[in-house]
Parts: sequence; C-alpha cells; structure tokens
Amino acid sequence: MTKGKRAALWIAAIIIIAVLSAWAFQRPIGMWLFERAVERNVNRDPLAALPDGLHVALCGTGSPLPARERAASCTVVIAGKTIVVVDAGEGAARNISQMGLPNGRIKALFLTHYHSDHIDGIGPMMLLRWTASGNKAPLPVYGPSGVEAVIAGFNAAYALDNGYRTAHHGIEITPPAAAGATAMPFGVPATPTVVYEAGGLRVTAFAVDHRPVQPSVGYRFDYKGRSVVISGDTAPSKSLEAASKGADLLIHEALQLKMVKTLAAQLDKAGRKQTAQIMRDILDYHASPAQAADTARAAGVKMLVLSHVVPSMPSAYLNAAFLDGAKDHFDGPIIVGEDGQYFSLPANSTAIERGSWF
Repeated sequence: MTKGKRAALWIAAIIIIAVLSAWAFQRPIGMWLFERAVERNVNRDPLAALPDGLHVALCGTGSPLPARERAASCTVVIAGKTIVVVDAGEGAARNISQMGLPNGRIKALFLTHYHSDHIDGIGPMMLLRWTASGNKAPLPVYGPSGVEAVIAGFNAAYALDNGYRTAHHGIEITPPAAAGATAMPFGVPATPTVVYEAGGLRVTAFAVDHRPVQPSVGYRFDYKGRSVVISGDTAPSKSLEAASKGADLLIHEALQLKMVKTLAAQLDKAGRKQTAQIMRDILDYHASPAQAADTARAAGVKMLVLSHVVPSMPSAYLNAAFLDGAKDHFDGPIIVGEDGQYFSLPANSTAIERGSWF
C-alpha cells in the first residue's frame, strides 16, 4: 500500500471516529454549544461600539404582504444613548432583540399612521420593554390624532396578561404601573412641528400624502449636526421633500409598480379577484423607487434607503429589477433596505457607515 493510500485511510478513519464521537456525545456537546451561544448572546452589546451620533437600524422593512425575510414596518433610531422606535409592525420587537438591542431601553415609540402593519407589533414591544427594563412608567407612544384609541385597545387586550405576569413574577420585576403604553397625541401638523425634544435629540413631525389614510406623518430626527428622515407610507409628497432638505439620510417607502401589477395579473388568473383588486388599489398611495429617488435628489440628501419594500425582494439579486432605473434619478447611494441593517452617522461629521446586526 502506498503512503498516499495509507494517509487517505487514516484521514477517513479519523473522520469516522469524529462523526461517531459527535453522535455518541451529542447531549453534552449540544449543552456545551448551547451554553456558549447563551453567553455570547446575553453579553452582546452593539451599542458599546457606536460613537456618539445618530444611528438607524432597520427592524422591519416589509409590508402587509407576508415575507419570511422581512418583519413589518419598524425603524430604530439611536441618538447618543437614547433609543426610540418609529412604527411597530409584526415582528418588530423580535428583530430588535435579535439585533442585540435592548427593548427595555426604548424611550419612546413614534407612529406614522394606523395601518395594521405599522402597529400590530406594539403588544410584544410593550411586553418586552416592561419585563426586561426596570422602567417605572409605561412606554410613551407619540402619534397624530387617533393614537389614543390605538393604545387604549392594546392596553385593554394585554390587561389580563399583565395581571398574570405580576402575580407570577411579583411587583418588583413586573410593576403594574410600568405595564403597557401611554398615548402622546399631537395634532396633524400644517407645517413641520417639533413633537419631542430630549438629550439633544429633536423629533419633528410633518404631514404626508397617504390618502385616504389620514392622518399620516413622517418624522425628522436631528442630533449633533446629523439628520435622518423617515417618510412613513406616502405617495410623492412636497411636504416630505421640504422636511428632508439637507438631511444626511432619507429612509423612504417604495413600491415597485411593474412588479405589483404582475402580481395582480397572476392573482386574477388564479381566480383570487379580491386580493388582485387590493394590489391594484395600493398603486396610487405609495411611491416608486424612482419617485423616492426624485425626492432624495430634490431634497439634497446624502443617502437614500428604501424600506416598506413592496413586494418583498427575497434575494439581493432582484434589487436591480426592483430599482428599475431609480439610480438615474439620484446621484447618491440607494440602498434596498434589509432587516438587521444599520447606518451610523457620527456626531459633527459627514460620514455614513453601514453594516448588519444580523
């Protein structure tokens, strides 16, 4: 037998022994792996590496159309050490946790409007903030007229659950006074209006055109010379363009008209007439990637990030088709947002750094 054959046999034998050992000791090895994973995840702190500045994380880039790769609408904004959230669609709080961000440190939630995919994750967000925080008061939720009814509904729906958890864990861990949320309404602004100001962070609300859904607003966040605008759901809006003037980063919703029309046609063929009509109905109160790019160019922003992606792109390979020439409308970077992405804007700088916490 040649040396080469003997070496191959030894390698094969070692592999077989390793596989058999892994199977034989599956339980202790599995426990060891689990313990290491828990240690790593519990001690994970992505905030520790952030410089002072304004930072944005995409905790939900999807829409009402189900997609396993995207949670519904949610954006985290971090100003210094202050964490706030814009919209809380289904899966929002889960994604915030999976990014390693502490739900318990959320200072406020800002709602753009009351479509289900922007509010149906409020319950889990209230719960995780309450049970993991030591907060002494409920989650403040800012929004235009109507937020009172939304929050009253969630508080009522979670009242029994809150009682169970306090009875089980005690008032020190789950104090009843900190459960749920508190509505912080503001009137629909005729002009951009500051609705929150603390710790150097200024939040300005402005009306957008999502008719017949009214009220609908977007938000601008300013902190130490850096600025981020989040459009909410909107067709092209001059108010959004004006509010975005000179912003570093614009996070804009986007609906690809050709793709949605294709989806509607296929639904018609399949006999799903009702859903097909809904696809046609949504075409006139959202913005296309090209229209979002037009707004970014007119406002003079430095970077455009597309969120509330309709339809969802399961692979980045499809992004060029989704953009469909939008890059011809804007000279800056255009990013098709994905859950877990973050954008870091250091204070008093012009840099925009990006990465992923997934």
